[in-house]
Amino acid sequence: MRQLSFVLLAILVAGASWAQTFKVPPYQKFKLKNGLTVYLMEQHEVPLINVSAVFDAGAVQDGNRYGLSNMTAEALLFGSSKYTKAQLEEKAEYVGASIDTYAGKEVAKLSASFAVKDQDLLFDILQDVITKPTFDQAEFDKYKQRQLLQLTQQKESPRGVVNSYFNRFVYEGHPYANPITGTPTSVSAISVADARQFYLKNYTTDRAPIAVVGDFNTPAMKKRITDLFGGWKTAAATSPKLSDPTVVFDKSRVLLVNKDDARETTFLIGGKGITQNNPDFIPVTVVNTILGGRFTSWLNDALRVNSGLTYGAGSRFATFRNSGTFAISTFTKVSTTTQAIDMALMVLDSLHKTGIDEKTLSSAKNYVKADFPPRYESASELANLLTDMFSLGFDESFINNFQKNVDGLTVARTRQIIDQYFPKNNLQFVLIGKADAIRDKVKKYGVITEKEIKADGF
Repeated sequence: MRQLSFVLLAILVAGASWAQTFKVPPYQKFKLKNGLTVYLMEQHEVPLINVSAVFDAGAVQDGNRYGLSNMTAEALLFGSSKYTKAQLEEKAEYVGASIDTYAGKEVAKLSASFAVKDQDLLFDILQDVITKPTFDQAEFDKYKQRQLLQLTQQKESPRGVVNSYFNRFVYEGHPYANPITGTPTSVSAISVADARQFYLKNYTTDRAPIAVVGDFNTPAMKKRITDLFGGWKTAAATSPKLSDPTVVFDKSRVLLVNKDDARETTFLIGGKGITQNNPDFIPVTVVNTILGGRFTSWLNDALRVNSGLTYGAGSRFATFRNSGTFAISTFTKVSTTTQAIDMALMVLDSLHKTGIDEKTLSSAKNYVKADFPPRYESASELANLLTDMFSLGFDESFINNFQKNVDGLTVARTRQIIDQYFPKNNLQFVLIGKADAIRDKVKKYGVITEKEIKADGF
């Protein structure tokens, strides 16, 4: 037992030491003549290569065709000039490679991972998929039907859609309100021609980075990427830079989404948050860890451990380039809806009234520092980091100074952070549950707007 304890202690000490010294590994950055930004980072621990490519083609570019960005990203893998969808899947599966695409709120991303020995095949596939997708009609139609079914099914899981309702409620009239996966009506109206046009307009080299991380020689990889993508001609991006949303939190409001058969109420309490590149991002993260960012957080202790009102409660800051939100979220039995909401509000109020003591702060700082390096342990995570730095507008100093900035947070500074960034007035409430059972009880939280969960969209 003593030997086991010593080994465990040694591992923890080594991990803590590495966490303190973690830096972004060296990389090379250059730009091709067509405007495509390229990052190359050698990592020779395992014989793998990882690729991340990001385009300014997220849901904020959908206009009123909600879901178009998501469908376009998916359709990149429905076939290219050299390969059908079936061939793409067969060849990748045969060599154990992965190729994935998805669209988020602001960007669309393609990521791939494959063995060094298979790089000739996979780079050929990636170039063809990225630069010459065919948007096969039959595959697109099959996908659309699956997507429509999924949109119907997801309303059966309120926890999976409450954030979409919240974004729509808070950002109404701004592209940040656009639901990523769309609505049944919008998706039904999207054609393969729409996806092709969206691709031509938004998958442009002048706003895109591609990162390659793994077991390679940098000069050789630079030549390969230049040969593969240097001749790719796209139109210049024409979508205007996204404006800042004018979100006004001048009163408390309640969005009550009726689900007649609900046995639980899923709720989210939110307000104004921060942007991804906010200089106080790290202190905010530490304080939120205490409030609702880990299993031993105040919110989880109060609502799960001490009262048994839920199986889990937490808080988070959702960050975008130009805006962000803060939210507390959980779920509870219909009969304990207001009890759970009141308790969540009481915990938030306690954060403001009593603040954080040195012991609690020290625990949170250690948790955040220990959790930080594993996010960037693998080559795939490093590839995503490099393209995120480009698309979200931060540099390696955010990573390199992370530990120092966490250590430098004081109790006095947490008081300023709480007062400035953790909203307590004019909160916004989104509740999904049985409206008839809770309507009269929740009107005390603000002016109520009602929707039916079976209605189209959010």
